[in-house]
Amino acid sequence: MMNTLFLQPPSFDGFDGGAGSRYQAKREIKSFWYPTWLAQPAALIPGSRLIDAPPARMGMQPVLADAQTRDLVVLHTSTPSFASDVKVAQALKDAKPSLKIGMVGAKVAVQPEESLLKGAPIDFVARNEFDFTLKEVAEGRDFKDIDGISYRAANGGIVHNRERAMIENMDTLPFVTDVYHRDLHIEDYFIGYLMHPYISIYTGRGCKSHCTFCLWPQTVGGHRYRTRSPEHVAEEIRQAKRLFPQVREFFFDDDTFTDDLPRAEAIARELGKMGVTWSCNAKANVPRKTLQVLRENGLRLLLVGYESGNQQILYNIKKGMRIDVAREFTRNCHELGIKIHGTFILGLPGETRETIQETIRFATEINPHTLQVSLAAPYPGTFLHKQATENGWLDEKNAELIDEHGIQIAPLTYPHLSHTEIFDSVETFYRKFYFRAPKIASIVGEMVRSPQMMRRRLREGVEFFQFLKERHAA
Repeated sequence: MMNTLFLQPPSFDGFDGGAGSRYQAKREIKSFWYPTWLAQPAALIPGSRLIDAPPARMGMQPVLADAQTRDLVVLHTSTPSFASDVKVAQALKDAKPSLKIGMVGAKVAVQPEESLLKGAPIDFVARNEFDFTLKEVAEGRDFKDIDGISYRAANGGIVHNRERAMIENMDTLPFVTDVYHRDLHIEDYFIGYLMHPYISIYTGRGCKSHCTFCLWPQTVGGHRYRTRSPEHVAEEIRQAKRLFPQVREFFFDDDTFTDDLPRAEAIARELGKMGVTWSCNAKANVPRKTLQVLRENGLRLLLVGYESGNQQILYNIKKGMRIDVAREFTRNCHELGIKIHGTFILGLPGETRETIQETIRFATEINPHTLQVSLAAPYPGTFLHKQATENGWLDEKNAELIDEHGIQIAPLTYPHLSHTEIFDSVETFYRKFYFRAPKIASIVGEMVRSPQMMRRRLREGVEFFQFLKERHAA
């Protein structure tokens, strides 16, 4: 077995490149998701190590020192961070030329040849679902015999092996919490709307929805929701409680945990027996009876992708969501005491100055506890990227997804709506949502009731205004 390092490379200060989310960038408030996509194969390979450099505030020197003891290094990359990650790979190769270096992530899954051509130090990329692919690489198998990789042959040519079959029995994957305990400091991971410290895991992969912008289902996870059994999930949570008694909340990072309602209820009942607090991703169509079961068994918060308050835009992006259903769902959550972190995207196809205002009004009316406003990001491999390319929506001068500081920018522009207007509307959205008297009163009341919450909100406020300062500088 090759001595293997799994690496989330050093990058921009505060850059969450390991996010199991629709985009990678610096956040409005500094946030770090767990590198679960790397932890999973690391759990399959004895003697491996996982380094997640950004949240650990780790530079290149300790990474290079560790790599000197390795035979294989696997880097997680993304479209925004790829150029920077190639530089890290080159530094590793320069320090130890015998290292085998591979890359994984949505970027290399959909652009394997381009990635290898632009990444001279990269020996191979593992496409799509890569857990057992990397296990076979670490076992020392000949590259030609490993499904799911593209690699640089001895003659310099690029070879693409056949696709690897998707994992059907998700219970065959080992627990990632073992790797978290071995290699990570969980207090390094924080998200503004989750209680700290938290832990996130996946209970399944894939999403049956076909949102045109969403990265993972279109590149790595697929559109079938392949799930772990409720018993398997419950056993990992029991183990995590033993390993991390300080954890205050568990988050299930499946693209849409509520895609399978009976299973979600079954997992909730297992969690209820343990008395844990938990949250998950959900679509804004969960029926009240299911919400009640989840709430009665420890559910605290739902992360909900509303995206837009305009029905036509939701049709355009194939969201499969009706505004009236979303309103009823949100009202039910409020009545049941379930908090919501709502996410919205500006600049999607069909966006106008009027629809931006419509979405802001919608957000203030349904009033989620907190929200996040993102810019439409046409990632390679998504239908949105195909649309943007074919229709000339990508502004060549502003076609990158982030700036030199890691801040997300607006790459899309329309004849009736410029990328600058879309970019500026994010700040307008936040201001109109949070600087309302009822919302300010709610936040102040929350702070008064909890000194810990007061410290947290003050820190987040400082970070948010620093973020706005950096956006203006961009």
